[in-house]
Amino acid sequence: MTKPVFILNGPNLNLLGHRQPEIYGATTLQDVEAMCLKHGAAIGLAVVFRQSNHEGVLVDWIQQARNEASGIIINAAAYTHTSVAILDALLASDLPVVEVHLSNIHQRDEFRHHSYVSKVAKGMICGFGPQGYVLALDAIKQLTDTHS
Repeated sequence: MTKPVFILNGPNLNLLGHRQPEIYGATTLQDVEAMCLKHGAAIGLAVVFRQSNHEGVLVDWIQQARNEASGIIINAAAYTHTSVAILDALLASDLPVVEVHLSNIHQRDEFRHHSYVSKVAKGMICGFGPQGYVLALDAIKQLTDTHS
């Protein structure tokens, strides 16, 4: 059986649908998870979907993915711009990584333009709201099919 894809979400994404809907929309993280599980099944990918507000927990899950996942989709949220620890864990994972952001980070505050995750990601999908996760699943499917 093929290993699942880990979809990892960082801080404050548990507040989707409530926090800054003018930027992030009304879709909740539970809605995004349901969309990912449905689309993953349609394209033949098992999905493990997780969210944490804690950097170390995200690092632990990335390390877990080394042995248990076929690839990683990550929306590290604010940790995208600050976390060398997440970068190091992703580098050590030796897995294909796709970076996702709901908003277009390049149209926002200058500090959001830098991404540590991008240094290891095969690509970044940003600015398409929750649909970005579906696009990321299609991308990781292609990457894992050619990676194996």
